[in-house]
Amino acid sequence: MDEDKTKKFLVKKNDTVGRFAVVSENLKAGDLIFTEKPFAYGPKTDSPPLCLGCYNPVDKNLCSKCGWPVCCTECENIPSHKDYECQVFSNARVKFQPVDDPSAICLQYECITPLRVLLAKEKYPERWEKEIIPMEAHLKERRDKPIWKFNQVNIVEYLRGPCKCDRFSEELIHTVCGILDVNAFEARAPSGYLIRCLYPNLAILSHNCVSNIVHAIECQGTGDQDDFSVHVRAAVDLAKDTEIFSSYTYSLWPTLIRRDFLRESKYFECKCERCSDKTELGTHMSSLKCNKCDNGIILSTDPLDDKCEWKCTHCNFSTNAVAVKKVFSTIQAEIETVEMMSDSEGIEARETIFRKYRSVLHPKNAYMTILRVALSQLYGKAEGYTMEDLPDLILERKVELCEQLLEVLDVVEPGYSRIRGITYYELHSPLLILARNQYAAGMINKEQLRRRLQQAIDCLGESAKILKGEPSCTLEGQLYQVARQAHEQLSSNIDMLVETA
Repeated sequence: MDEDKTKKFLVKKNDTVGRFAVVSENLKAGDLIFTEKPFAYGPKTDSPPLCLGCYNPVDKNLCSKCGWPVCCTECENIPSHKDYECQVFSNARVKFQPVDDPSAICLQYECITPLRVLLAKEKYPERWEKEIIPMEAHLKERRDKPIWKFNQVNIVEYLRGPCKCDRFSEELIHTVCGILDVNAFEARAPSGYLIRCLYPNLAILSHNCVSNIVHAIECQGTGDQDDFSVHVRAAVDLAKDTEIFSSYTYSLWPTLIRRDFLRESKYFECKCERCSDKTELGTHMSSLKCNKCDNGIILSTDPLDDKCEWKCTHCNFSTNAVAVKKVFSTIQAEIETVEMMSDSEGIEARETIFRKYRSVLHPKNAYMTILRVALSQLYGKAEGYTMEDLPDLILERKVELCEQLLEVLDVVEPGYSRIRGITYYELHSPLLILARNQYAAGMINKEQLRRRLQQAIDCLGESAKILKGEPSCTLEGQLYQVARQAHEQLSSNIDMLVETA
């Protein structure tokens, strides 16, 4: 595929933001803007030792040529390993040093992805000049940070010393590290582990805390097949010449946390419309409840000042941004402690946190929203909480969680975002079961039953429409197939469902 003929964007430049992209024609939500392969990809920083071919955990199996971890001969011969670091390590006779804990961070892996970028520079000099050199590396800002000394020891000196890659200057290696840290995107390997990929076109897109695109990454192929190609689509309708925005941070964090992350990792102060608004575009994702009066909401007096005063809308109570950030950090830490819990205990732990802070946080606050995401997906799946187990009261709770979540997502993750597609899917089941239960109990008549069944079917349709562009190898792509088939089946059988209820 010739990407230059199929892409639907133009690159522009100004003195304020540098390079940015606009759509070259009118687009509908879901339309493909461009597809591209990564310039290079590999393990993230802080990675455990993984197969350098497929990124599965490995158990003492090493490449026969270079002596670094791979699963098997097939993975040993995957080009992203065979044609890159394998040759360097083999020639320099740099062997992987066994580790005591294969699940712990492996510092030996810090050099892999930067080395792949450096070797890709030699393989594709024209692409390097045109696509990679214009990327921001923020060397000036990074020199005085701990990351500079860390990279100097673990990457620069290792590559130029034991790996005999002194043809690459120290400055160039630091530049590559900066380019990766600032511009790389995460992708999920089939193993479930995250890696990082460098997409030159995707990196051009400006940041906004409300993105107007969605990107989906194909799973890894084998041999000469495409690996981790990204498909970028319009999340909402876009008029010709509209600037294309991607989000460099987690959209469900509050403003203080988002801006802090962007400042520390991307080296800029976000001043987008959402960050500049005290109510976060009416979502109140940063707002707190006032405990000094009945109806007061505590808002920032200046969202772009991380040390400003926060005041109640109804009384004289005030606090400051530093105190608010401490509250957010405390709650975030509590949520992180239960993040990996996906059983009934996980539901109960999250509901406990939800109850604990509902008198402190605005109902739509970011952390209440984050809890709703997990709870909306766990109810109906966790043992003891499957759809067959749920009483009407919990089914209504699941509906409430999904509907409240969608109110926020419609603003901060609008259009064809994955999380909206998943949430619509989660909403359809409790609506369907509640409608049947309520009709059986005589609480609604047949016409009301039909309307409620149709509402559930419409949720499935919306889910399928949103997730249609997701690669079939991903969970979202598989969910699309389930939602599409269920939507077709229920739509064609709604009369029978009503008559046999």
